[in-house]
Amino acid sequence: MKALVLGGGGREHALVRALSLDPGVTAIHCAPGNPGISDLAENHVINVTDGLAVTELAARIRAELVVIGPEAPLVAGVADALRDRGIPVFGPDQEAARLEGSKAFAKEVMEAAGVPTAKARVCRSAGQVSEALNEFGPPYVVKDDGLAAGKGVVVTEDRALAEQHARECGRVVIEEFLDGPEVSLFVLSDGLHALPLLPAQDFKRAYDGDQGPNTGGMGAYAPVPWAPTGLVDEVMESVVRPTLAEMNRRGTRYQGLLYVGLALTAKGPRVVEFNARFGDPETQVVLDRLATPIGAVLQATDTGGLGAIGSLQWKPGAAVTVVVAAEGYPADPVKGDAIGGLDAADALDGAYVLHAGTAWEGVRDVKSNGGRVLNVVGTGTDLRQARERAYEAVGRIEMRGAFHRTDIAERAAAEL
Repeated sequence: MKALVLGGGGREHALVRALSLDPGVTAIHCAPGNPGISDLAENHVINVTDGLAVTELAARIRAELVVIGPEAPLVAGVADALRDRGIPVFGPDQEAARLEGSKAFAKEVMEAAGVPTAKARVCRSAGQVSEALNEFGPPYVVKDDGLAAGKGVVVTEDRALAEQHARECGRVVIEEFLDGPEVSLFVLSDGLHALPLLPAQDFKRAYDGDQGPNTGGMGAYAPVPWAPTGLVDEVMESVVRPTLAEMNRRGTRYQGLLYVGLALTAKGPRVVEFNARFGDPETQVVLDRLATPIGAVLQATDTGGLGAIGSLQWKPGAAVTVVVAAEGYPADPVKGDAIGGLDAADALDGAYVLHAGTAWEGVRDVKSNGGRVLNVVGTGTDLRQARERAYEAVGRIEMRGAFHRTDIAERAAAEL
């Protein structure tokens, strides 16, 4: 199988790495890719939100599977263009991707499907915002209705900050705050059958102790040893299957990945959000643990063969990923700083580096080119060992102004 992966971040590097370990995958291409991905795939420079450009590239390289990593191509209808050309694609159509592209639409679907989630109000004016904030009270949860690259959500006790975010976004969804730890569950779907992956936990706040602004994610780990017994089965029954059925009722077959962000409240699991693609950086740890070859599984979401796969196999042990971020992230990340120590970090037993926001500097050197620059993954027999290896590898990275959280998976590892 020849595979083409769209995107150039840490999630896409993890996908390319997983595909490279699949003996059934004979060639891997990536657009646009990054310096780390270039070790495993042939990179191509195209506009990944341009359906025509993507289909022409896929046809030229004779791709038998196109894996769409980021949300923007999905919302732009790139999956539709590929399916129209008969090219197998991993990712939902434009209409189905509205589950991520519009928070208001996702709430509408959840309400119709009876999915447990936070109470919410869709607001279009300052008056509506004020009424909703009064109704739900602090902590205030304000979400941009559209795509915002993981930075469209503000959770704050500061009323003025909540109102400011609402003004900057335009149409927003304001919700009641869901108290409880959050867990991410990825689910593969071919429209009729659904197959859950391993739950993971990510860390959204920029600094230790869950302080600072929301980010796209500063680290993650899997598995989640403290998750309630039967959590996956419960979520599949109360969230995933009703959602897929509601989408089918609306004439929209959901094919690809449904990301279910959950808050484990005192009243049970509640959906925080849906995404239409793999989450970042949870993908990095979930795919590290996957033992089943990934190529045919992703392809089956398009061909309708997911039901025949049965279940996925997982490696024993654990994985932890720590994000190395650029100075100024998430507000105004500094780009162009030289990165050293990559080979030294990769040489550590049980650890490796995934590139998230990097670019070439000259012929062989690498520089920062984004807010989240690197994902350093540690693996081990348990979370303690995986965490130790991840942080030892982080310690070998050299980049001016870089920072990272020091508490990724700390509490879960301490409770083992």
